[in-house]
Amino acid sequence: MLKLTSVSKSFGGLKVLDDVTLQVPQGAVFGLIGPNGAGKTTVFNLITGLIPPTSGTIAFDGADLAGLAPHRITRLGIARTFQNIRIFNEMSLLENVLVGRHRHIDYGFAQALFSLPGYRAQEAAARERALELLGWVGLADKAADVADSLSYGEQRRLEIARALATEPRLLLLDEPVAGMNPAEKTELMGAIRAINARGYTIFLIEHDMRFVMGLCESVAVLNFGRIITCDRPEAVRVNPDVIEAYLGRDDDAGAAAPAIC
Repeated sequence: MLKLTSVSKSFGGLKVLDDVTLQVPQGAVFGLIGPNGAGKTTVFNLITGLIPPTSGTIAFDGADLAGLAPHRITRLGIARTFQNIRIFNEMSLLENVLVGRHRHIDYGFAQALFSLPGYRAQEAAARERALELLGWVGLADKAADVADSLSYGEQRRLEIARALATEPRLLLLDEPVAGMNPAEKTELMGAIRAINARGYTIFLIEHDMRFVMGLCESVAVLNFGRIITCDRPEAVRVNPDVIEAYLGRDDDAGAAAPAIC
């Protein structure tokens, strides 16, 4: 579904990504891990059009994403959450999710002004879908609450519901369990599995290794902007290059060639 081929990104003289090649299969739960500063969020920013790659190609279902604005990439079927939560704190949970439905609303000013049947039908359908998505993340009973009243973990779940409101086929989750307690992490793992079972492909970045290894079918490891391995979780867990990336090494061995994922 998603394919990055020899993607590099430089900011001035700083090379953040170096020849990254990876593929996310349709229907998978795919993880990207790596130490802080490895370039993980930059990968998501490139995929969603927030920044352009310096070189290489990014394709979604065979369509080249180069040069597309973020809203056009959303229309193709890609949605994301952010490492730093971005919700509308003074709006209700329902209103937050309805924001994500805007691209599926198709009525004119006059229909809205005079509350014509077409307007009322679309608004009712949007509210019904928003409530359904809040239910998927365990927040339907708080639909009328102000978003600012939620716990940190609940705000993260709200952001997932809003991303789903765009009706993506590929959902990018940037550190979805950051700030959550163990019970919240377990609950969200179940929710993500259920979302995946409904036909959504999931590509996530996460630092919680237990969460990643318990959820993902395949895991790629990024270190200093390069993919060093891509494999099943049980193989990644014991890979010496991965252990070295997280714990360091004592010798002067040179860097390995980038892996193709």
